[in-house]
Amino acid sequence: MMRSIALWLRSFRDDRHGVSAVEFALIAPIMIFFYFGMSEICQGFMAQKRTEHVASTIADLVAQEETISTAGLTDVYTVAAKVLEPFPTTGLKQRVTSVTRNTSGVAKVDWSSGSNWTPLTTGATVTLPANLIANGESIIMAEVEYPYQSPFDYVMPSQKTFSKVYYLRPRQSTMVTKTN
Repeated sequence: MMRSIALWLRSFRDDRHGVSAVEFALIAPIMIFFYFGMSEICQGFMAQKRTEHVASTIADLVAQEETISTAGLTDVYTVAAKVLEPFPTTGLKQRVTSVTRNTSGVAKVDWSSGSNWTPLTTGATVTLPANLIANGESIIMAEVEYPYQSPFDYVMPSQKTFSKVYYLRPRQSTMVTKTN
């Protein structure tokens, strides 16, 4: 009896059938987690890049004008939001501001407009990156914030807010003016 049990245990130990199934069962959950994790990270990265493209689109469209109306800015926000597709635009904040550095070197707001975001006050002081514009020059500053919520919530379980500030000089004139 003991001998037959020992033979059975030895044959069980030497049997290699099903080893790949066991290895697959151990590795598959990890590989599936990596797959969904990479997919989720790629989606987040794409949303971040699209947010940056929205900011550059706003600045580019406004900087091409000599004057822009409130209705024109609404159109710019609508077009820029389309850049974010296929991501939902819920919570997307857009703001464009014309800033001029005065002869004292202080950057002040000429005008500001926002979509789902409060415009900056005319005459308010703005901090610009060093050496961006000289005294007496104007620049268009486009700001965007986008709250990104991952559809899977495995790797990035909380909401991330992507933001971008983009600067462009006016192309057609020394300063873009806003009309109502």
